[in-house]
Parts: sequence; structure tokens; C-alpha cells
Amino acid sequence: MQHMRLLAAITGLAIVFVAMPSAGSGQSLKKAEILHKKVSELYDAGKYDEALPLAQQVLSIREKALGPNHPDVAASLNSLALLYQDQGHYVDAEPLYKRSLAIYEKAFGSNHRNVAALLNNLAEIYRDQGRYADAEPLYKRSLAIWERSLGRNHPDVAASLNNLAGLYQAQGRYADAEPLFRRSLAVREKSLHPGHPNIAESLHNLAALYKDQGHYVDAEPLYKRSLAILEKSFGPDHPRVATSLNDLAEMYRDQGRYAHAEPLYKRSLAIKEKSFGPDHPKVAISLNNLALLYQDQGRNVDAARLFKRSLAIRKKFFGPDHPDFARLLNNLAGSYQAQGRYADAEPLFKQSLAIRERSLGPDHPDFANSLNNLAGLYQAQRRYADAEPLFRRSLAIREKSLHPGHPRVARSLNDLAEMYRKQGRVAEALRLVRTAADMGFDRRDTHLAVLTAAVTTSFIPDTDAFSESYKVAQRVVSSAA
Repeated sequence: MQHMRLLAAITGLAIVFVAMPSAGSGQSLKKAEILHKKVSELYDAGKYDEALPLAQQVLSIREKALGPNHPDVAASLNSLALLYQDQGHYVDAEPLYKRSLAIYEKAFGSNHRNVAALLNNLAEIYRDQGRYADAEPLYKRSLAIWERSLGRNHPDVAASLNNLAGLYQAQGRYADAEPLFRRSLAVREKSLHPGHPNIAESLHNLAALYKDQGHYVDAEPLYKRSLAILEKSFGPDHPRVATSLNDLAEMYRDQGRYAHAEPLYKRSLAIKEKSFGPDHPKVAISLNNLALLYQDQGRNVDAARLFKRSLAIRKKFFGPDHPDFARLLNNLAGSYQAQGRYADAEPLFKQSLAIRERSLGPDHPDFANSLNNLAGLYQAQRRYADAEPLFRRSLAIREKSLHPGHPRVARSLNDLAEMYRKQGRVAEALRLVRTAADMGFDRRDTHLAVLTAAVTTSFIPDTDAFSESYKVAQRVVSSAA
């Protein structure tokens, strides 16, 4: 089951706020400045519904006082677009970012730093929608502007490197991402003092890249070093410390080290509740992640309770059509499925699928996740005729939108192979598990079960199956080392 991936400031993928120049005198413009500060406060508090009408008011005041092509209008457009984006209203956000970008290009030229910031923001919205091909040239152009205006070794260049690397990581292009993350870290270590929080950010990003590849031995010391810097910089109860604790816990959960993960998740949750209150969206993220841990441990009643609380918070803040609400519906459905409550799980999986198709489009990797999960529910009920087209469609989307070596592509191959094995379609199952193994993502139980079925049906000789089983076991031992 897919878990929520955090995109807080610690990841280096945060949206850039464009600096607002002074708008001059005049009562209306002073009012706009006061309202803008209030918008920022509400945004930081996660009160997007309250911030949105104020941001619209700021834009209206500035357009009327300054005209439609003033840089302050562009800044207001950017702020309003950010609010729409964080609520999943991408159709509303995109034209605002584009208009803001056009104003800045006209006012300052195509190589100004504010242009670079807007290019980054527009790239972010494309990345959120899975439009990676649209995002990449914008990230690259933004990076080039920063490098020309500030030099290759400026800390702001390091942030831009992080964002491009994060795009590659999301696509599974790990070989492209790693040198950028490493360069970002090197720039920051050279230009900042050793305990600077931005160094912690780069360490965290590199750790997350290693975790995604299953390189836990490389990831763990980087996560711990990042956490130590943040605790020293901000104290043990800061929200950025909470995010770092959460992500270290995620790695432990991935490894099945549940006893290590649980106290970190709980500490992260406690910090967020203290910092933001019990009903903040960031609290919802921590509740979701702790629930996933409980689900992995078979503590399904505890998991469902936390999923429901997280779901209620997300619905309150973002409404029922936000992609993150769909993610939580998916996770609650997974909890019901684990309890054998298939009739309760199915409508939630379908609702999640429908939200993602509307908000993200039918070619987004998250839509593929929903297809795969609904197919898994059907497979658990032996509804193979319903499951197969969903598994196949999910695989096709992942192969199209992600790098060929991405773990989700391998998951689709293994899930489809497992269904074929249960149907007695051994030849097709064996081909798929071997393809996944060649990608470096061998699911041991599925592969060995397929080999057993292949021997039982005399599809391959015992000696061949034994040799391949030994290689599977060796790969699993090697990856765990």
C-alpha cells in the first residue's frame, strides 16, 4: 500500500515564495500589504480557506492601483496560485503562475532571479501533476538563471539543484538524481557553516534517495546526521525536527524495524500537535504514517482509527476532491482490506480512484496506484477478470510516466505475476518476476512461489528452479546487508 510521502521544507522541494518589492504609498496599497502578511500567516497555519479570499482581495487592490502588469501584481498572482496548488486546484493555479511569469519577464527580462523563482513554481505544479516532461525544462532553465546570476557555488543554486534532483528521483531516475544531490550538498558544505540547517536538508535528500533504492546502510547515517543538525539548530521540539524524525521512522518501517520506527513516529506526531494544534494538515500526515506502521504490524483496528482522524482533518482543510484526501481514502480502504472487510474497502478505493482521475488526470502515477490497489482488492476476492485489466492499465501508466527501473514498475510486474500464478498461468508469471528481478526489485515470496508452481506443472526442471531459487535468496541477503 502506498504511503504518504512528505514534501515539507526539509525535502528541498518546497515552493518558492517570490519576494514582494514595496508597492509605494497610498491607503489601498498599505491595506494590501497588511492583508498579504495575514495571508502568509494563514498559509503557515494551514488555514488555506481563510487565506484564499484575502489573497484574492490583495490581487484586486493591486491590479486596480497599479495596473495589470506591475511586478507587485505578479507577486500577488504567485501567492494566489500557491494557495490553489496546495489545495489541489491545479487548473486554477497554472494560468496564474503563467501570467505572473510573463509579467516578470516583461518587467525584468528573461534572466532575472524572480523569473527563475516563477519557473521553479510552475515546474512544481507540473511535477505535482506527474507532468514530468513539462517540468524538467523549467527546472533546468531556472537553475541556469541562478547559476548565471549568482555563480555555480551559491546556496540558492544548491536549492535549485535539489529541486531538479527531486524531479529525477520522483521518476526513478536515480543515477541522474544522485550527482545533483551530491553537488548541492558540496556547495552547501563549502559555503555554509557545518551546522547549517540547509546542510541537513541536503543530507536528508541524499538519504531519501538511497532509501528509495533500498540502500539503507548508506541512508541511515545521513538521516541521523541531518536530524542531529536540526535538533542542535532548532531544538528538539521544532517542526523540522518532526519531519526528520518521521522520515527516519519511514526507513525503519520499510526495513520492518517496527520497534525502532514507532517511538520516532510518536515523537514526530507529538511535536506537530504541540506546534500546530491537533487538527492541522501536518498532524494528519503524521497520523497517516503511524497508521501505516500499525497496519504493517497487523494492528488494523488501531490503524483504522488513525486513518479516520487523518481523513477528517484533510477533508476539513482541503475538501473531498484533493489528491491528498484521495491518498487517505486509499489507505483507509487498505486497512479495511487487511481486515477482510472487502465490502467496506471497495467504495473507498473507487472514490480515491475517481478523485485522482479528476484532479491529476488518467496518466498520473498516483492514478496508477489507485488502479493497482483496486485490482489488488479484486485479486484478494479471486475476481481475476475484474483485476487483470486494472493491473495492466496501472502497469502501462507506470511504464509511460516513470523511469523503466522505477520500483513501482517492478511492483506492477510482481503483482500481475502473483495473480497469474494463482490462475495457473505459470509461463506469464515467470516472465514477469524475472523481469522485475532483472530491474533489481526481486519480491522473494512471489518469485519463489512462481518457481514452485513452475516445477509442479513441469514447466521448468527441478535443477533450474533450484539454481534460480538460490540466486533469489542471495539477492535478498545482499540487499538486506
